[in-house]
This record gives sequence, C-alpha cells and structure tokens, in this order.
Amino acid sequence: MSITRINPSEKWSDVTVFNQMAHFVEVAEDTSADFAGQTLQLFAQAEQNLALVGSDKSKLISVTIYVTDFTNLATFNELWVQWLPQGCAPSRACLKVELADPDYLVEIAFVAAADV
Repeated sequence: MSITRINPSEKWSDVTVFNQMAHFVEVAEDTSADFAGQTLQLFAQAEQNLALVGSDKSKLISVTIYVTDFTNLATFNELWVQWLPQGCAPSRACLKVELADPDYLVEIAFVAAADV
C-alpha cells in the first residue's frame, strides 16, 4: 500500500495521494482579499496542486466548500461555474462554518483523480 505525501510538514501535507486519488485543502494565502479574491486564489492554488499529481480541474471527483457567510454563496457559484470546464462538475457539499483563522472567508477540500 503506497501513499504519496507532497510537501509533508508536522501538521499536514500539501497533497496526499492514495490509490490514484489526490486529497488536498486550500485556504487563501492573502487573507486581505475579499471573498471573490480569496476564492480565485484557492482555484489557482488548486490548479498548481493538481498539476503536481498529473491532474487538472476536469478530473475533480468531489469538493467540500466551507464558507463563513452564505451571503457569499452566489459569488462563489458564479466564479465556480466560470472556473470549471463545462460538463466536469464534481459532487460537492457546501457548509457554513467558523474557520480556524477569522480572516479566512472560504476553504475548499478537494479530491481528484491523479496520475501518480
């Protein structure tokens, strides 16, 4: 049984791959950005991590979206639809939560098919 951990640290790995399934979580690096700005950061970061495992956003299997305020959901959905290739929407759940850092407005957990 082989598990690949990309950039492991004491608390987490950037990406963990098992059985050709990549698991990773994104939060904004620049928390001064508004909700749309943080969301776009997460999408860009996700694309970078997907590339590390020979994948891309068309290979997303599922996502869990954590938002701090549901009034931002329409903005998220608009950006989400623009970002995803047509016909490639993964299964998804969206939850309203309190995130670990009060400056985080959105966090996304991704699962994608990987080629490693």
